[in-house]
This record gives sequence, structure tokens and C-alpha cells, in this order.
Amino acid sequence: QVQLEESGGGLVQPGGSLNLSCAVSPRFLNGDSLAWYRQAPGKEREMVAMIGPVGRTTTYIDSVKGRFAISRDTISRNKWKRVDLQMVSLKAEDSAVYYCHLKSGLSEDTFWGQGTQVTVSS
Repeated sequence: QVQLEESGGGLVQPGGSLNLSCAVSPRFLNGDSLAWYRQAPGKEREMVAMIGPVGRTTTYIDSVKGRFAISRDTISRNKWKRVDLQMVSLKAEDSAVYYCHLKSGLSEDTFWGQGTQVTVSS
């Protein structure tokens, strides 16, 4: 069973930066896709950034392009354990609970983390 645990959320002023991290246990594989979603109060959950199988492609929603960057670490060949979301030039509208999401490339099962709160406010 895959478990995801987010960290790095908090309170930041507009224009500030935060780095979110998602620890994947026991690990994720080369063919898995990982993404960061967010959900603000009263709004639907939306995908913010995704890194596809093999890590060859990244996708972002328009509102975060140029400000957010998704990446994953490498432990060894075909074994990864963390996916990060670097966020700069944060805006009030970025405030939300951010969730880590994994889709297995083998079974297509999906997994979610518990979420981490990001609040952008002066």
C-alpha cells in the first residue's frame, strides 16, 4: 500500500516562497505519475502540477506557470521517494490545502495524501 505524506505548508506573505514536499512510502516507480492538487474553501479540487511517467513531462495550470515547479528526487535506478513543489511569487489566490497524488503506472490505482495548508496573506 502506497502512503503519501505532505509537508512544508504554512503562512507566507504575498510574493513569498514555499517548498512543499511529498514523501512516498515505500517508493514510487518510473511509470507512476505524480501530481499536486489544491482545494480552496468552497472550490473544487484542481490539479496544479503533474510530473508524468519517467519524469519526462511536466504540466501546470495556467495560473501557476512560471511560478511553480514540480520535481522528483532519485534514490536509485527506478526508485523514487519524494516529489516536491517549489512555489515562488505566491499570491493570495494560491491559498488552499495542497494534496499530493499518485497514479500507478501498473495498476492505475490512485493514492492521496492528507494535505498541507498553504496560506498567503499579509
